[in-house]
Amino acid sequence: MNTEYLKSARKVFADYKKMAEKTMEQLSEEQLYWAPNKESNSIAIIAKHLWGNMRSRWTNFLTEDGEKPWRDRDTEFEMDWKGRDILMQKWEEGWQILFNTIDSLKETDLDKTVLTRGEQNTVLDAINRQIAHYASHIGQIIYLGKMMKQEDWHTLSIPRGKSKEFNAKMIGK
Repeated sequence: MNTEYLKSARKVFADYKKMAEKTMEQLSEEQLYWAPNKESNSIAIIAKHLWGNMRSRWTNFLTEDGEKPWRDRDTEFEMDWKGRDILMQKWEEGWQILFNTIDSLKETDLDKTVLTRGEQNTVLDAINRQIAHYASHIGQIIYLGKMMKQEDWHTLSIPRGKSKEFNAKMIGK
């Protein structure tokens, strides 16, 4: 059963990663760095924050606190990356650390305790915490993308007004 959980968690992470990437693919480089106001984050800033979080949380996941002393969270919200290439390189780096860690976990690891900012959680709870965290930020990425693309947005799921058509196709009618 726990092995199935790890497979499921990996799939959920991969699905969210893919949704964010399908959003970013629709945007120009300029749009990736655009923010609606100075108190809001751009997609690039959100991606940088996720990169920092993934590096910190998933490096030595079972043996060190998820909040590493070398992480400088505040700088994750300052944009010093230039261009789509560096953005996507760092994005992939963060996800690779996450996937390598998930792939290395064993069923027996899920009941172990790990620390995040000194707080004890089971591995299962720590994974769920990260799924929720990343889902919220990827929702922000998608929302920003839809806001910028407006009527040129290519939906990531069933297009508005097409649910009945989709359902009929899936049922085979």
